[in-house]
Amino acid sequence: MASSILSIGQSALAAAQVGLSTTGHNIANAATPGYSRQAVVQGAALSQSYGYGFMGQGTEIATVKRIYSEFLGAQVNTAQSAKSALDTYYTQIKQIDNMLGDPASGVSPALQGFFSGVQEMSSNPSSIPSRQAALSSAETLASRFQSMAGRLQEIEQGVNGQVTASVNVINTYAQQIAKLNDSISLAQGATGKPPNDLLDQRDQLILDLNKEIKATVVKQGDGGYNIFIGNGQPLVVGVKTFALTTAISPTDPERLEVAYQTASGNVLVAANSLGGGKLGGLLEFRSKTLEPAQKALDDLAIGLAATFNAQHRQGRDLSGNMGGNFFSIPAHTVNANGANTGNATIGTSISNASALTGSDYLLAFDGTAYTLTRQPNGSAITVVNGDTVDGMTLSLTGTPVAGDSFLIRPPANAAAGFAVAISDPRQIAAAAALPVVPVATWGMSTNTGTGAITAATVDSNYTTPLPAPVTLAYDGLADVFNVSPATAMTVTEAGPPPTTSTIASGDPVPYTPGATLSFGGISFVLSGAPADGDSFTVAANPFGVGDNRNALLLGALQTANTMGDTTYQGAYSQLVSEIGNKSRELDVTSSAAGMLLSEATVSLQNESGVNLDEEATNLLRYQQAYQAAGKVMQIASQMFDVLLSLGR
Repeated sequence: MASSILSIGQSALAAAQVGLSTTGHNIANAATPGYSRQAVVQGAALSQSYGYGFMGQGTEIATVKRIYSEFLGAQVNTAQSAKSALDTYYTQIKQIDNMLGDPASGVSPALQGFFSGVQEMSSNPSSIPSRQAALSSAETLASRFQSMAGRLQEIEQGVNGQVTASVNVINTYAQQIAKLNDSISLAQGATGKPPNDLLDQRDQLILDLNKEIKATVVKQGDGGYNIFIGNGQPLVVGVKTFALTTAISPTDPERLEVAYQTASGNVLVAANSLGGGKLGGLLEFRSKTLEPAQKALDDLAIGLAATFNAQHRQGRDLSGNMGGNFFSIPAHTVNANGANTGNATIGTSISNASALTGSDYLLAFDGTAYTLTRQPNGSAITVVNGDTVDGMTLSLTGTPVAGDSFLIRPPANAAAGFAVAISDPRQIAAAAALPVVPVATWGMSTNTGTGAITAATVDSNYTTPLPAPVTLAYDGLADVFNVSPATAMTVTEAGPPPTTSTIASGDPVPYTPGATLSFGGISFVLSGAPADGDSFTVAANPFGVGDNRNALLLGALQTANTMGDTTYQGAYSQLVSEIGNKSRELDVTSSAAGMLLSEATVSLQNESGVNLDEEATNLLRYQQAYQAAGKVMQIASQMFDVLLSLGR
């Protein structure tokens, strides 16, 4: 009986010691990330029959259990994946939002400044300084397009770098999880008991993995985890890992794609299948915001250049030449198939910017005719040299051979390549092409008053070009204009009622602001308050000097619906609005996801976290149990002493 009591006391002492060790372990790891509270599972030892009944044989430890909810853990992983993706997306889009919306450095103020320069030039088209100012404002606009495109390209390169870093981190986590799968399987197979601390380490790695990409866990019978990403692509299967890598996109050499690394080469993974986590946020930002923003900026640059150039080509410059392209942008990219055997050359030009689609086109020759197919699923149409398709005019030269083909891609980096095509202010085609106004008017640059002279008009009475300029000098004391050389003038006042008077040749012309002056079939209006000595000139104009009709049409493009159903400014405002709204949406959604993650984490911690107050209570309880077990063993020892004394 004494031996039975001793063994019972020993089992109680051992159980209390395990309880103390487990409680101490919990307290020591209260701040360890991913640690789950452990609890001793204790049961009564198998009782023994003594004839008069079954006597208990003390206690035994069944296991040390990890308090962990896989359901709550999965919720935390899902919430963490969503939160990381939204935070990453928001961090990236905020850069574009700040750049586009900047009232000082955005495209909007540069557009306004450019058209202000054009309108100022239209008021004095023969002035070289006015033309130079318009040209300088155009250079400012081009610089703004280039700098903004460069900044977007820097963001794209940054995304590529972060994608590479995230892929490397994912591979590292996968390798560590596979090693833990192996260690857990061996430990559990040897003892039949779960290695709690290893399980915690693996679950923490899975949580960290979900910060990088959304991962789905499938538990195996041996305690191992199989990890899948995307649409079911394996990342970890038992102790085997499937490494990710990055590869250059086959359609865009500046874009990195995620791929599987295999013995036979890299296999690309569809970007839209890799959702969640930092990597998913980066890929979603690139496809849904960065690339559309780059395309919208390119479309604006293409639309502005194409429409402004088209109108500019309709006018004449100061030398009487027809206007050329005012802006230059990259053309469509034409890639000849490496197997082509003919010598055909393909060129393109933009004839209607609003009709451009942004699609690729396959141009193929079947031995008889060229067919053009919009990629990836367009129908083939027969084309010949000079045809225009989707705003793109084709130039087909040379001799093709049956089977030859060409891939035509939209203008690449149009905003980055946007530039002013002329450098001489005289080449600005401010005058209308036909008919050329044969007479020019202008005020002297030394004038100090506010007097102004309008552009001249001619009627059927104008038959002979002016042999010499006619100057009208203002006499402020007499309020008249002296005409040199002497010329008879007709003065028409609007009234009411309208009055007309004729001034003889050599006589001064009384000044009436707003009155129309005419001579020899030439008419013009003088207005404002000229100063004494100010003078104005009327002279022959064989090349349209002083004609501002095309300049007025160029200025009118600012408010015309040149970009489909909106203006240049409207198209840019739409881009700014879309980015701003998406940024705000992500800000709100990210905050909500953060609250969801916090709630899920609190729920898991309530289940699995270490409560130091509770552990302190357990510490006292196991301490008392240890002391009580020691007392039992002390009594058993005293009973042995009594038995031994009886035998002497």
